[in-house]
Amino acid sequence: MFLKPTDILKDEHVEIKRMLTILNIIIEKINYGEKISPEVLEKIINFFRIFTDRCHHWKEEKILFPSLEEVGIPRYGGPIGVMLMEHEEGRRYVKNMVEAVEKYRRGLEDALGEFKENAVNYVALLDQHIYKEDNILFNLADQHIPLSRQEEIMHSFKEFEERESKGEHEKQLQILKRLEVEYLRE
Repeated sequence: MFLKPTDILKDEHVEIKRMLTILNIIIEKINYGEKISPEVLEKIINFFRIFTDRCHHWKEEKILFPSLEEVGIPRYGGPIGVMLMEHEEGRRYVKNMVEAVEKYRRGLEDALGEFKENAVNYVALLDQHIYKEDNILFNLADQHIPLSRQEEIMHSFKEFEERESKGEHEKQLQILKRLEVEYLRE
């Protein structure tokens, strides 16, 4: 059976959702007044910056979305535009989380609350964003992008991972696994 580009992206969504589960546990711990180390928060943020944004969103924005446009799916006023807007919104939440962790490291009292607020919004955004991509946008891609073009996209994904990711994809998955052992064993 032919592995489609959307299969790769859906598999990455599974990994992203695993980290969102960990982030929800961190949010819960913050709600209960537990102290969380800035290093743990930074590992989670880096996963979202590197794996989710630099690896996953890059493939969507630079490879898949233009391929959808080639077959007549409009960028503006359609699902691609919505996904791009949500990617930007997610980047703002992550940037705000980074800033909150920097303040938290400096001992500012309300910084953990700022982190939590942005984390809650980020989880909510990505939950519905992933649902829309998996159930709407990726179905459009599977239906409208010819198989020969899907093979080219798969090749582009592979080239990107080899050229641009430089092992970061796998490194972030290892960090995810270690955090799961720490936070999901409870």
